Amino acid sequence: MARKFMLAAAIFGALGVALGAFGAHGLRAHFDVNPDLEPTFETAVLYQLVHAAALLGAAWAAAHYPGRWTRFAGWLFVLGIFLFSGALYVLSIGGVRFMGAVAPFGGAALIGGWLCLGIAAWQAKEE
Repeated sequence: MARKFMLAAAIFGALGVALGAFGAHGLRAHFDVNPDLEPTFETAVLYQLVHAAALLGAAWAAAHYPGRWTRFAGWLFVLGIFLFSGALYVLSIGGVRFMGAVAPFGGAALIGGWLCLGIAAWQAKEE
């Protein structure tokens, strides 16, 4: 699991940086016309990058505290990034308003990932 989560973190991290640059430069005209959508895009990038780092933590935890809680944490972070950031990207770039209703499910998955990581640490034996 550690290797899979590390790979996912690397991909999400690289994509987060690329999307942030794309939003700042490639979408400038779009956000000049739709300035209310730019903060939504920025939130998507921020949460993607923060949770790519969280996936690094899940990878570390999977290597040191293997078990279901670290697996749940990693997969919930992956799901949460797709649902939360993905929904906000579609909303801010495509203007698909109903995606705003999908984002809370992603947010719940991200919260669940943090809670699972905490449970894994709580249950781990001291080193």
